[in-house]
Amino acid sequence: MHWLELKVPPPIVGLAVAGLMWVLARAVPGAGFELPAHRTIGVLFAVAGACIDLAGLVSFRRARTTINPLKPQASSALVSSGIYRYTRNPMYLGMLAILIGWGIWLANAAAIASCALFVAWINRFQIGPEERVLSRLFGEAFADYTKRVRRWL
Repeated sequence: MHWLELKVPPPIVGLAVAGLMWVLARAVPGAGFELPAHRTIGVLFAVAGACIDLAGLVSFRRARTTINPLKPQASSALVSSGIYRYTRNPMYLGMLAILIGWGIWLANAAAIASCALFVAWINRFQIGPEERVLSRLFGEAFADYTKRVRRWL
């Protein structure tokens, strides 16, 4: 399955999971739940996710390094400031928060549970390969960073 590594843009993975969530919410109505103000809560999760995403993008722009997730070898700087002091992958964390918000909006446990597919895919086919490249590029500095900062939270 190495041929899938760094091949599918993470936003496409996120959109695919969001579509699956919608299908599951329709196909498994028994997994629905009641939550007062679920739409407001869902929007708040999505807005928080978008802010986390944006903070990651801003940090990359300030460091003048690539934001292309399919080309980590083009990284010109190891970004460890800003939101990267708290999570090594704020853009993926932001996407996950948006998906959780969508699941809450849909008020369906099966939809929310499918967020695990996003995490599994991103860990296996995106983050793992990215970290191998960053380790080669930045050596001990990257190793020290991974000891200080968790992958997700």
